[in-house]
Amino acid sequence: MIEPPDSIPSVLHQMPNLRQPVRVLLLDDEPNNLHLRTAILRQHGYECVPAATIEEATDLFNSIDIAVLDYHLGAGQFGTEVAALLRRRRPHVPIIILSATLDRYFGGVEDMHLLKGHSSVEDLLDALSSLGAKRRGAPVVVDARDFFYSRLSLTIGSDVLVQIFDENGIWQHCNDAAAEYLGQPRDWFIGRCVFQELHPLMRDWREVIQTVCHSRETYIDRTRRGLLNQPRPDEQQLTWSVLAFPITLHDNRSGAVLTARILEKPQRTSDFLPFL
Repeated sequence: MIEPPDSIPSVLHQMPNLRQPVRVLLLDDEPNNLHLRTAILRQHGYECVPAATIEEATDLFNSIDIAVLDYHLGAGQFGTEVAALLRRRRPHVPIIILSATLDRYFGGVEDMHLLKGHSSVEDLLDALSSLGAKRRGAPVVVDARDFFYSRLSLTIGSDVLVQIFDENGIWQHCNDAAAEYLGQPRDWFIGRCVFQELHPLMRDWREVIQTVCHSRETYIDRTRRGLLNQPRPDEQQLTWSVLAFPITLHDNRSGAVLTARILEKPQRTSDFLPFL
């Protein structure tokens, strides 16, 4: 459940002065969630159209500008079903899915996902604002990568080095931990090729990335060597866990998530109590 902030900002998310406010379809089978989101969005200038069932939502398709759909609707029904119907009927209406898990988190017809438990009211308002240009059937390209991938990184853990590539080794995402470890700001990585930019610093991950993208199978590195060709002086005794697993990217291409974390650190002599 998305929690409301202590105080709702009055300037940051104000809607522009439009003749008609943006109409947002809110679909959720939980009445409390529906009431809370409706109240918050209305305070920010959105006109909310609530629905508790798939049938109610589909009846409202022709009167909305953006759809915010809860993923799990109970009784074996899912918001992704509504998303698929809406995309066929009105292909340019932006769609946001709210999900409590990573199940089917990527690769659907939706424009964005927000992971409940890791997303705030501010995230929802930012998502609506960034998709506002697509309202009323105006087709524009929306780069949803940061919404996709930063939440995946949060779920994996802030201490894990997370990099996301397409099959050509082009960075789609690099989290803060990986960027700091590799010595570049986060925005430096996007659009660059790891095979060219960090050779020979990093090990050659070309075969791993391409195999994971094509086979959709998970790769576990058994060498425990970490990401680099040569370990740094202070990493000689470290044991790493490196994992690569498939992902469907924000634009529906195949991709690979490459994660690395220190499995264990050697204990120093000073860490032990003296023998008595």
